[in-house]
Amino acid sequence: MSGAGTLRVAVVGDTHLRGGLDRLPPAVVERIEASDVVLHTGDVLDGDTLDAFAALVGDRPFHAVLGNNDHELVRRLPDRLELELAGVRVAMVHDSGLSAGRAGRMRRWFPTADVVVSGHSHEPWAVEGLDGQLLFNPGSAVQRRRQPHRTMGALELAAGRVTAAEIVVVDD
Repeated sequence: MSGAGTLRVAVVGDTHLRGGLDRLPPAVVERIEASDVVLHTGDVLDGDTLDAFAALVGDRPFHAVLGNNDHELVRRLPDRLELELAGVRVAMVHDSGLSAGRAGRMRRWFPTADVVVSGHSHEPWAVEGLDGQLLFNPGSAVQRRRQPHRTMGALELAAGRVTAAEIVVVDD
């Protein structure tokens, strides 16, 4: 853990890599190596890539959820995951649905979560949902699609609070 009890969380999603991490931008690898916890919001694609992420993370916690393209990982990854990190209740799901009604839907799906981390759209965002719930999507570090940049997320958590939530551009 970094100084003063702050937990640094690297958040990646929609990496769409097959067979390993060769095409993962160096900036992502650096952020992962400097983090205390790594979250992946789905669309890893295959077991070799999931194992490569786990190897990169090493003995630090690594949590991932099943994406709509993770057909090979159906029995290995959960659809949804809820965990506590530094006293912050974090929920993970790949697809948070359409933007219309998202805040209410996330509060219904995860009524006790302080943060909901999702993926699927490749669109990065860090917005306040209902009752202060943080809705966080890291975008994609590999496939930017209609976005101007490839991105990942960084969260800092301490003493039951989110102290920082950042979308990080990771273009080479």
